[in-house]
Amino acid sequence: MNYKKKYKIIGKSIPRIDTPAKATGEALYTADINLPRMLTGKVLHSPHSHAIIKNIDTSAAEKLPGVKAVITREDTFGEKWGVFKYTRDHQLIASDKVRFIGEEVAAVAAVDEETALKALNLINVDYEVLPSVFNAEEAMKEGAPLIHEDFPNNINIHVNIDVGNVEKGFEESYLVREDRFTSNGEAYGMLENYAVVANFRSDGILELWIPNASPHTKAKALSNLLHMPLNKVIVRRPNIGGAFGGRSDIFPLDFITSLLSKKAKRPVKIVYTREESMTCTRQVHDMVMDVKTGVAKDGTILSQDIKVVMDGGAYSSTGPIAASVPFLVWEETYRLPNVRLNSYRVYTNKPIRGMYRCHGRAFLGGLGMQLDMLAEELGIDPVEIRLKNALKAGEYQATKSKIFACGLSDSIKRASKKAKWTNKRGKLPQGKGIGMGANGMMCGFPMGIRGGSSCFVKFNEDGYPTIITGVVDNGQGNYHAMVTIAAEVLGIMPEDIHIVAADTEVTTLDVGAYSQAAVLVGGNAVKKACEDAKRQILKIAADILDCPSRELDIENKIIFNRKNKSLQVPLHKVIRKGLIENRHVMGKGHYMPEVSNGREWVKNPVGQQATTFSFGANIMEVDVDKSTGKVDIVAATGYHDCGYPINKKGVEGQFEGSVAQGGVSVLLEEHLWDKGQMLNADFLEYKVPTSLDVPDKIFADSVVTNDPKGPFGAKEAGLFGSMNGFQAVGNAVYDAIGVWIKDFPITPEKVLNELNKKKD
Repeated sequence: MNYKKKYKIIGKSIPRIDTPAKATGEALYTADINLPRMLTGKVLHSPHSHAIIKNIDTSAAEKLPGVKAVITREDTFGEKWGVFKYTRDHQLIASDKVRFIGEEVAAVAAVDEETALKALNLINVDYEVLPSVFNAEEAMKEGAPLIHEDFPNNINIHVNIDVGNVEKGFEESYLVREDRFTSNGEAYGMLENYAVVANFRSDGILELWIPNASPHTKAKALSNLLHMPLNKVIVRRPNIGGAFGGRSDIFPLDFITSLLSKKAKRPVKIVYTREESMTCTRQVHDMVMDVKTGVAKDGTILSQDIKVVMDGGAYSSTGPIAASVPFLVWEETYRLPNVRLNSYRVYTNKPIRGMYRCHGRAFLGGLGMQLDMLAEELGIDPVEIRLKNALKAGEYQATKSKIFACGLSDSIKRASKKAKWTNKRGKLPQGKGIGMGANGMMCGFPMGIRGGSSCFVKFNEDGYPTIITGVVDNGQGNYHAMVTIAAEVLGIMPEDIHIVAADTEVTTLDVGAYSQAAVLVGGNAVKKACEDAKRQILKIAADILDCPSRELDIENKIIFNRKNKSLQVPLHKVIRKGLIENRHVMGKGHYMPEVSNGREWVKNPVGQQATTFSFGANIMEVDVDKSTGKVDIVAATGYHDCGYPINKKGVEGQFEGSVAQGGVSVLLEEHLWDKGQMLNADFLEYKVPTSLDVPDKIFADSVVTNDPKGPFGAKEAGLFGSMNGFQAVGNAVYDAIGVWIKDFPITPEKVLNELNKKKD
């Protein structure tokens, strides 16, 4: 890595500030929180995939001793949740009908779990069962049962992007190829079961502890749903046991626990079981993608026509974003002069689907594999076809976003050199293979007023600072990144800085851990706030030292003159002088992503869709047992343009996690169904990677581009290994055994089937 900047802390491998609490078990998660007089809540779920609710009788449950509150549709304000106004289709307690097995119908709060469960059994719900549909392509057909009556053919969202002249591009192509790729949906696999603690206080304040990626978004949604002023809905900061995109939405349990607490006038805690967590929060979309690509003789992409059908489940959730992001990642990576997208997110009678860190196995995995197919037919190397089409700094994407800094080509070259690509591709023994994936990633896309962040920094009289930011940390190290940025600006070690974060009562608006914006957006706000505080400090110190403030700097809590280091004063004395003179040091900073505010996911998907973009390339090596079909990943190599790494070890750790989640998981993870009933909603039958499945040989490094938009040149550093891992694995399997597996996950059964077809 080329570190040309002389930072004192940025870019070093410093232990994370949250490590001791998590390693010792001191860290509190939502389920660990206990409040005085707290009740236990339980939820009644629908046993039907599609049915009208004719009547709900809760009288017997309400009479049971120890029951303090029972809620149904009668206790709501009738508001519906949706990320956008045009996607508000979900009443968080079922009202007119249920649309999937597991949908929340009623809930109770009682003095203990046993009483709550007894009460659930006493609630009588009269259903009229309706026809159901469980496959997205079937749901789109004429005559299929309508899940929402005002959505013809069950099409929830249709995103259409049409750039250039696609048909002319095909006519001018030397080679045109068409393929279909499919994938079953996955679980997010968070180790923490979903839990909510709600405390509706006597002063009218609602306090909540919830695993979440965006506390201010949660607070605003619940404010609307509960008809409460926003300043009376407080989302507190617990530790969070995993997210991966699966904590980015509003869930019925947030609403239900709040209603129970309000009705019972006591704190309520509900902890979902593993089955409830997998069924009733969010899952990953099933996908079917058909792609037609035309290329010139040298491998230049001339035209591409993409149709994708996504199983969205029963409600919209983050529909427009989910239907768009896989394509946006693709157009952020390669030059697409003529391209057409038709992305359909379709309602089915299955649980709700949302965003995911590895979103789009069939989409991005398929497109990355088709590049290798085209390269083989043209007789060129897969690395060459990627370099031929890779975007560069100064260029524009298909939908008119400008690339300001780009290390994509360097990432591809360095990864292939490190992995010894030319010595291995097509040259390894039968059963061994190597494959590549590459992609870009947006950093901070349009979210209106919720897309920005601000920060305050205050100093105590002893000179030790506290930064106050809305940034949330789901485990990826965002709090450490914020403290590191502050430490570099203020000349103070990270361990001497306290952070107050992700508490809506004390922090200002922030996007949260969403749209890969934490370091770019939140980090820029922290940097600006600390620079503001530093200016104030140096002005006070200049009066003490009788010299211009421009000559001063801070290091190790000492303000000194750069020209004459004997002129110095301790930081705490400067702070105290400011307090005496009514010059309190309080820094503030704010940052809003530089995006096209007129850009809209469905109506106008054109314009600058992110402030900047990160890039990366990932190489996987596999062993395939041709007698059993089992695939093992034996090595992984990744290079990432994250601008400038805030914490080198942090970037490496993100890649190691990506190898498991975007690589090994593509061999294992899928939900199994019997009509609308999930059959493997637990970690016994649902297979997630363990440490024994992850390769011993993992190498990760950064391509430094010093992105002009990021704090200290930094930007997103988490997703490059996730979204291109499935491409790399699929391509490596082909290199090993000479067959393409176009349906994810790549299981032993599918490998054997394709090998048998080849043999026949």
